[in-house]
Amino acid sequence: MQARMTNPAYVLPGALKGIGTLLQAIGESGLDREVAELVGLRVSQINGCGACVHGHVDNLRKAGASEERIASVAAWRHAPFYSDAERTALTLAETVTRLADRSEEAVPDGLWDEVADHFDERELSALILTVSLTNLFNRVNTTIKEPAGTTWG
Repeated sequence: MQARMTNPAYVLPGALKGIGTLLQAIGESGLDREVAELVGLRVSQINGCGACVHGHVDNLRKAGASEERIASVAAWRHAPFYSDAERTALTLAETVTRLADRSEEAVPDGLWDEVADHFDERELSALILTVSLTNLFNRVNTTIKEPAGTTWG
């Protein structure tokens, strides 16, 4: 399998620089890396991005996540392997990713309050940016048919 074109972030180097700056800020936020990767994996599963699913699984393994946790992300509501904070982060990730499926408030106040109970403002900022950036990556990669196993940088 081959991508339709070179990843646009490499075609437009200014884009890659901006993405790198966002990733650096997320990394410096204090948000737990495993939480960020679980969220990235779930968003990528929803969006059907094979390249990102593969990348997040690889990153979770490198971070020391158990195979149980990795394998159960798609059904996290029915698996005992996640903390309350992780469950809240996954709920937010799904809610933000599925904005078009909602007819009411995009992120309900109750969910916001629950997320804010588990994450400070810096971590919450990183969580929101992680979800948003993952959705961006998913849309780019599915559009150009980036194959699973592709590595970047």
